[in-house]
Amino acid sequence: MLSVKDLHVSYGGIRALRGININIEQNKIVTLIGANGAGKSSALRAIMGLVKAEKGSIKYDDRELLGKSTKNIVKMGISLVPEGRKVFSNLTVEENLILGAYTRNDKETIKKDIERQYELFPRLKERSWQKAGTLSGGEQQMLAVARGLMIRPKLLMMDEPSLGLAPLLVKDIFEIIKEIHRQGNTILLVEQNAKKALEIADYGYVLETGQLILEGEGKELLNNPKVQEAYLGEMKN
Repeated sequence: MLSVKDLHVSYGGIRALRGININIEQNKIVTLIGANGAGKSSALRAIMGLVKAEKGSIKYDDRELLGKSTKNIVKMGISLVPEGRKVFSNLTVEENLILGAYTRNDKETIKKDIERQYELFPRLKERSWQKAGTLSGGEQQMLAVARGLMIRPKLLMMDEPSLGLAPLLVKDIFEIIKEIHRQGNTILLVEQNAKKALEIADYGYVLETGQLILEGEGKELLNNPKVQEAYLGEMKN
C-alpha cells in the first residue's frame, strides 16, 4: 500500500531522516516509536508533502508521492491527524467535521459521514454546536481523529494521539484506534507511549536520530530487551 525507500529529510542543516525504509500493508496497524527528535513526525510530514524530501521515494499504491501537493495526496486517500490536535478553535465541532471533508463535493454523503463520526464519538454529538476551543483536551483529540476520517481515508496517519491526555483518556483513544482499524482502515501510528502502540500494532519500526535501528512484529518488539530497556520502562510498574 505505502512504501518508503531511502528517505532523507533535513531541516536547516539538521538531518531529520537518514535513509529510512518503511512498508505499510493494507488493513494493518503500523507504528513508529522512538524518543523525541528521532524523526517520527518528520516521516509523516514527508509522506503528506508538508516537508520536502532531499532524496528517496514514497510510493502509495505504486504512485510516487514526492513532488505532489498535500491537497492531491489527501485526494488520493491519505489523512493525517496532526500532533497537538490543531482543531479550528473558533468553529463548532460540526464545522470542523465539515472542513475535514473539504476535498469532497458529495453533500448528502458528507452528512451521513458526520453522523458516522457521532456514532463513533458520542461526546462530539452532544457538543456538535460547541466551539472546538472550549472542548477538553480529550474531546479535542476525538474531534481531530473524527475530522481526519471525514475524507474517508484508505490510510490514516496519527501523530501522538495520546500526548497530554489523562491515563483513562489514553485508554479510550487506543480503543478508538482499534475500532477504526476494525472498520477497515489502515493506520500508521506515531506514538511516544510505545507500550500501548506496540500492543495494538501488527508491525513496528524503532527510530533513533533519524535512522531505523529495529523493526518487527508489534509483539516481537514489545518483548525485545533492547526496546524494553530504552522505551518501555513503564512495563516494570
